[in-house]
Amino acid sequence: MTNKHGEFIWYELMTTDLDAARAFYGPVVGWMIGAKSGMPGMDYRIIDAPDASVGGMLAIDEEMASQGAKPLWFGYIGVDDVDATAEAIKARGGHIFVPPTDIPDVGRFAMVSDPQGAPFYVMRGAVDGTSTAFSPDAPGHCCWNELATPDQDSADAFYAAMFGWTNPESMPMGPMGDYRFLNAGDIRIGASMRGEGEPRWQPYFAVPSIAAAVDAVKAHGGRIDQGPHEVPGGTHIVVGTDPQGARFALAGKP
Repeated sequence: MTNKHGEFIWYELMTTDLDAARAFYGPVVGWMIGAKSGMPGMDYRIIDAPDASVGGMLAIDEEMASQGAKPLWFGYIGVDDVDATAEAIKARGGHIFVPPTDIPDVGRFAMVSDPQGAPFYVMRGAVDGTSTAFSPDAPGHCCWNELATPDQDSADAFYAAMFGWTNPESMPMGPMGDYRFLNAGDIRIGASMRGEGEPRWQPYFAVPSIAAAVDAVKAHGGRIDQGPHEVPGGTHIVVGTDPQGARFALAGKP
């Protein structure tokens, strides 16, 4: 995989009901999602945007549930060396949930968290080509990655050290502090903000029409928790909860 160290390369939904999640996200985001597993030995469904694969859905089994797993969206950050990155994450106070592991013909990955507890994956893909799972202007792709954390300064320093991310500019948000934009090289990948509750990464997926997406969310058993509202640049966003309890976010034209 030709993506640079520190770029987002894949997205994954961990959920309790793959068939129900497929029935929800297909009409909401416009994805084609596999009706059965594409990987031997596990129920893993591939998510296809109109022009490329952008992620997958993983079933939470009994063992995972016993360890506290719950419906949640994750991002995969591409790295040059999974083992070295995992060691560096641990040395800087992060956590290793799944140690570096090979997936035949796919790549090597580790499931980790930052020191504040926000989980994510690191991965070195074995396939040729460049992942476009993150693409700011493509329908069905992730267009923004937002970190909400109680210790923004420490979190930003951690990600800068691990992945070389920079904060070229920020947007003041009054008592909430600054909304700090994050770049991987010259690519604007998202932002960090000070947030309450469990630290988390939230991917935003691009849809052609926020109004149509909101209607689809309500028609298929989901809930809109925030929005729609406009953000700088004229894009409109919503944040909601899917029928299995995973928080999701969408961005698009009004």
